[in-house]
Amino acid sequence: MTIKENVAIILNEIPEGVQLVAAAKTVSPAKMMEAIDAGVRIIGENYVQEAEAARELVGDRAEWHFIGHLQTNKVRKAVRLFDMIETIDSIRIAREIDKWCARLGRTMPVLVEINSGREPQKSGILPEEAESLIREIAQFKHIKVSGLMTMGPRFGNPEDSRQYFIETRKVFESIKSLDLPRVEMKYLSMGMTNSYRIAIEEGANIVRIGSKIFG
Repeated sequence: MTIKENVAIILNEIPEGVQLVAAAKTVSPAKMMEAIDAGVRIIGENYVQEAEAARELVGDRAEWHFIGHLQTNKVRKAVRLFDMIETIDSIRIAREIDKWCARLGRTMPVLVEINSGREPQKSGILPEEAESLIREIAQFKHIKVSGLMTMGPRFGNPEDSRQYFIETRKVFESIKSLDLPRVEMKYLSMGMTNSYRIAIEEGANIVRIGSKIFG
């Protein structure tokens, strides 16, 4: 199957209102362009340096989301490169984003990453910590909290992911009901190639798909 065929199948399958992020970790700009030509509107990158090189060639033909673990020393470049950062999990990283966005005169939409599987090796905050972190981040003038993101297990039975997606959606709905100033619970980014169908059933409106597009 070609990238074009893969994208067509996925876009045909996901419901209206669900956004597809093409997770392009280690993917060449040429393949990104194929995906964009096939209808992909958002490229997701895990590494700032990789994104920098790709964006020089691909430009603004797509939106760019950062979907990896962001280190503080990469924030300065990240806020220039990306349209959204999906993986905020500390006040420290939020403060750094706010600082560099202030210098650029821009506001960065961010998602707060939830470690719903409570896996010690994964980044993200525990579900019960989400509200207090979001209240803190909401104080920054150059950040817009726009929702939540979770990974869920990458492999194994996709059905095993459902409980993590349900828990993240509950956090999402709970924070949305608080109607906090400067917080808009608009996006729920859950599910990857292995689990995106389950994630959509549980309320995801952003899915991050890599290998099913790029092989």
